[in-house]
Amino acid sequence: MLNNNVNDGANGVTECPIPPGGTKKYKFLAEQYGTTWYHSHFSSQYANGMTGSILIRGPASLPYDVDLGVFPIQDYYYGAADDIQRSLIPGGAPPPSDNIMFNGTHVDENGNGKYYRVKLQAGKRHLLRLINPSVDNTFTVSLVDHDMTVVAADFVPVNAFTASSLYLALGQRYDVTIDASKTPGNYWFNVTFAASGACGLVRPAISKPAAIFQYANAPAALPTKAGTPPADTFCADNLNFVPIVKRNTNTNSFPFNSTNDIDVQLAVKLWEGQNRTYWDVHGHDMNITWDEPTLEYIAKGDLGFPDRYNVHRVDNKGQWAYWVIENITPVPHPMHLHGHDFLILGKSPPYENPFLPANPVRRFTPASDLSGLKWNNPTRRDVTMLPGKGWLVVAFRVDNPGAWLFHCHIAWHVSQGLSLQFVERVSEIPSTVRIDQIEPNCGAWTSYYAQSQCKQFDSGLKMLKRSTIS
Repeated sequence: MLNNNVNDGANGVTECPIPPGGTKKYKFLAEQYGTTWYHSHFSSQYANGMTGSILIRGPASLPYDVDLGVFPIQDYYYGAADDIQRSLIPGGAPPPSDNIMFNGTHVDENGNGKYYRVKLQAGKRHLLRLINPSVDNTFTVSLVDHDMTVVAADFVPVNAFTASSLYLALGQRYDVTIDASKTPGNYWFNVTFAASGACGLVRPAISKPAAIFQYANAPAALPTKAGTPPADTFCADNLNFVPIVKRNTNTNSFPFNSTNDIDVQLAVKLWEGQNRTYWDVHGHDMNITWDEPTLEYIAKGDLGFPDRYNVHRVDNKGQWAYWVIENITPVPHPMHLHGHDFLILGKSPPYENPFLPANPVRRFTPASDLSGLKWNNPTRRDVTMLPGKGWLVVAFRVDNPGAWLFHCHIAWHVSQGLSLQFVERVSEIPSTVRIDQIEPNCGAWTSYYAQSQCKQFDSGLKMLKRSTIS
């Protein structure tokens, strides 16, 4: 979305929501290639199924014979997303998911449904594009008796990296190759969860969510070998991937060298209000107004954003923006940035169980933690895990004017305010955005909303009267 913020699709930030019966065409130049997905950003709506996969073809760092296409693996809830979200407002943890879907199919607790089958050709190397478009769950995937070789993490091609299992944070994607070199037959493709339950759960009735990888000439039978459960990652993603296109930074430009410098420090907290539970980042939960998106403020020349929009200005053109995120709660969060890949300079080690009171919050301390950050071509992607009771340090190049969301990708947490927005190179945004690209849809939305019985109740809590734009 370089110089194309208006097509980012984040309501309340880059546009107004599309009303029922309305249309909007999103247009962008495919400058990156690989695997991704699209979804609604309207409250927790994508949990109701408003999501899909995107595949942009390009070269790979390892040759392959067969492209198996996209393979989304996601949690599934029997209840409607807005009903679940409303139940969380007074407090309490979200419910476990009712099942896990493999490319849209599953087997339920009564044995109904079917296992999704991926066909492998014996002796061939296959490219498979894994996506986790879940609502709440992150998990580890493994294919019995087979390794997976990662060639891309999110939209970033990496040097080929082979593993027996892969942890997929919510929103993450991996392009992997699989060699069909084993005895032809049927093999379980398993999903497992962290034992602590800190980063997602499925109901106990669904004991082993799985799909089946079947060699082409083998009969369509159930696999007989369960496989060995992979090691528990404790909700931490792998930082050992080496991007093919290098990006380096250094300690000389890192601004956080004393505990008094808080300009780049973002603390994630959980608050129990009188009528709701909400998350805040750096002192604010994000609470946008649907019909007054941030880009509209900018197009009008008004930079007096409400505090509840949780705006952070980033204007150092071409430089690196560094952010230290500290999580004082035990819940890990998959953090996602729009408009950029970010360097993952480092994070605190995960706790096996962050909920134990004996495990204290780990704060970022330059004196002890700065030397452990990685400056030369670290793992780069657009989603990574913020450890429970821990810290994360990321950096992105200030090279894309716009208002870009940085948020937890757990749908319930976004809805409860765990977001902020980087308004980047604000003086250059009007040259990439015209008010006539925003206004028609906003006008249609305002007309619809005035008559609607469904009012905003979560991270956009109240509707303000729309101002007139000349």
